[in-house]
Amino acid sequence: MKFASTRLVAADIQPMVAFYELLTGYTADWLAPVFAEIVMPGAVLAIGSAETVSLFKEGSAEPCANKTAILEFMVVDVDAEFARLKDRIEVVHEPKDLPWGNRTVQFSDPEGTRVSLYTPVSDAARLRFSGR
Repeated sequence: MKFASTRLVAADIQPMVAFYELLTGYTADWLAPVFAEIVMPGAVLAIGSAETVSLFKEGSAEPCANKTAILEFMVVDVDAEFARLKDRIEVVHEPKDLPWGNRTVQFSDPEGTRVSLYTPVSDAARLRFSGR
C-alpha cells in the first residue's frame, strides 16, 4: 500500500489553491474546474470543491469543519519561511521549539485548517527525518 495524498474539501477552492501554492512554492495542476492537485516530492495535496463530495456520498465531508488534523511540511529553515509568509497569511503561532526536537511555526489556511512548517533541530529529530 502507498499513501497517495491528502485531500481538502473547500467551500471556495480558488483561495485555497492560491494559499497552498504560496505556502509550498508549487503550482497546482487543475484536473477539473472543481479539483486541483499540488504534487510535491513525497506528497500530493488534493483540493476539491464542496461540489465533489456528492461524487462520493452526500454529506460525507464538510468544508471549514476540520478541528483534528494539522498538515505538516518539513522545511530547511522555519524562521526564513516565517519571515516570508507572516505578513501574507494568518499566523497561529510564531516559531518555537518543541520538546521532540522540531522548531515549528503554524498558520491557518483560508478555511481554518492548521498548517505547520517545521525543521528538525535536535540530533535525534534530524536522525529521525534523514531517511524521508
